[in-house]
Amino acid sequence: MIIAELSIVPIGKGVSVSQYVKVAIRTLEGRGVRVIPGPVSTVLECKDIDLLLKAVKAAHRAVLESGVERVITTLKIDDRTDKDASVDSKLRAISSP
Repeated sequence: MIIAELSIVPIGKGVSVSQYVKVAIRTLEGRGVRVIPGPVSTVLECKDIDLLLKAVKAAHRAVLESGVERVITTLKIDDRTDKDASVDSKLRAISSP
């Protein structure tokens, strides 16, 4: 399972970006990725790198098309192949004593 951290930041549209975050999240949903919104970034979980990148590209474009002139998108990908990993398994690993 691929786990990724995504941040899409619109530039030049004021201080509040929640409306653009909503656009990105709505665009990501239903594209074969699990979407876990957070306070400063969104975590994605996906089985296929191509699906992940297509979903991120769609979200990036959707934010641009929502009326901003500039967007900075940051994507961090954790693609582990030696064992099955998921967001839930990673959280369990850090919450165990």
